Amino acid sequence: VFAKELVQIDPIEEYLADQRAQGHDINLLHFYLSVYVRVLAERPKLNRFIMNNKYYARNGISISMAIKRRLVDEADETTVKFNFDGTESVYQVAETVNQTINDALTNSEDSPNVDRLVNFILGLPGIVKKGLVGLLKWMDRVNMLPASVIDVSPFHASLFFSHLRSIRGRYVYHHLYNIGTCGLFVAIGRVEKKAIVVDDEVVVSNCVEIGYALDERICDGLYVANSFRLVEKYLHNPHLLETPLEKIVEDVE
Repeated sequence: VFAKELVQIDPIEEYLADQRAQGHDINLLHFYLSVYVRVLAERPKLNRFIMNNKYYARNGISISMAIKRRLVDEADETTVKFNFDGTESVYQVAETVNQTINDALTNSEDSPNVDRLVNFILGLPGIVKKGLVGLLKWMDRVNMLPASVIDVSPFHASLFFSHLRSIRGRYVYHHLYNIGTCGLFVAIGRVEKKAIVVDDEVVVSNCVEIGYALDERICDGLYVANSFRLVEKYLHNPHLLETPLEKIVEDVE
């Protein structure tokens, strides 16, 4: 299913400016990811996945994101995966995000590198390449895919995130991949002026639109609606993310 959310951005940017004035180096990317880490921790059904007609509860929270090494068409692109336990504050999320991106861009040995796997597969002859991809998909279905592949695969994640504002792009509804276990895609667009209703009056405000694509099999409509309300709560009250989450909600069904 697809959904869209319109968010006033000025209050969020004012909050982030105040945080930076206090010496906290957090930005919009850190804030957005903190929101979704917190929501996934409190709404665990969103973190489920389906493989081979079976439901699974995921261990931990992981968010994948594609990044360009430079903002030009010809620049190389890579994919990073941020791993969280779900209790993190916005400050801890910022540390993880910064370290993961830095490791990826500097080709650190500490960074699980999907590029090495992709380049290896692409370098194989056509028939071998097709056979290997088919084998990996089959191993995934029967729960035999090596952890070393899952660790670097951007398709095995709780959520795939696209910060289109960073390339001055509008929000999109991005399809879910037919490989891996990612059941939620979030794409946030650039800032645009929108006419919205505030206190029964129409005003023009700086807003961003967020496009969601969700595997509707992982939970019912009421659960999704309540989860979106929780997203709105954190978007409108960013200070709630300053303290770590005391207890993660477990998926016990």
